[in-house]
Amino acid sequence: MTQFSYAHNDTSQGERVTPTAGFNRPHICAEIQALRENAFARGIPTADDETLCFLQTFLSAFKPRKILELGSAVGISAAFMSDICKQAQITTIERDEAFYNEALQNFAQLGLGGRVTPVFGDAAEEIQKLDGGFDFIFLDCAKAQYVKYLPRLKQLLNVGGCLLADDVLLYGWITGETEIPKKRKMLAQHVNEYVQAVTNDGQLSTTIINAGDGLALSVKL
Repeated sequence: MTQFSYAHNDTSQGERVTPTAGFNRPHICAEIQALRENAFARGIPTADDETLCFLQTFLSAFKPRKILELGSAVGISAAFMSDICKQAQITTIERDEAFYNEALQNFAQLGLGGRVTPVFGDAAEEIQKLDGGFDFIFLDCAKAQYVKYLPRLKQLLNVGGCLLADDVLLYGWITGETEIPKKRKMLAQHVNEYVQAVTNDGQLSTTIINAGDGLALSVKL
């Protein structure tokens, strides 16, 4: 089995089951679903059904033309977004070399070479190199770093553009649904700082969505 450089959890059954999870099922093409199931079988993180269902519904309506993703993993969510937004250009950043290399193979297999630009490197460094003008940013990388990335992501986002952060309720730790393990209190604190930052930022209009492991949808005003 391929070894990856950072810890992750099985997301095949969803990291946090909401009351609406049974209704929210995305429509995923067979080729992408096969790659997704292969990733699940090897314990590789990829967005759960409810998160992808929200992405599919939202992007179908919003129709962004320029997308940035932080946290490619093996490229499933970028491929899924590309399938929804067929006119969009997607830049996706991944710091794990094994994940990155597998994402390259998956993009090539799906014929996405001209529409998806994979970037290998640490997101904190790579986002400083980007020109901006993004309509949509999907934040799904190191959760403890979300709040540190926020100022730069706001600069990269167009007015009227949307920033979607995944896993902001973090197993229910942020809402108090479940007790925070002692070893995870600092992580929960950093995620809570992000939630507080985006919900109190005068340049953003933000809603926290109880889907999947929690989504924060922010519109730049």
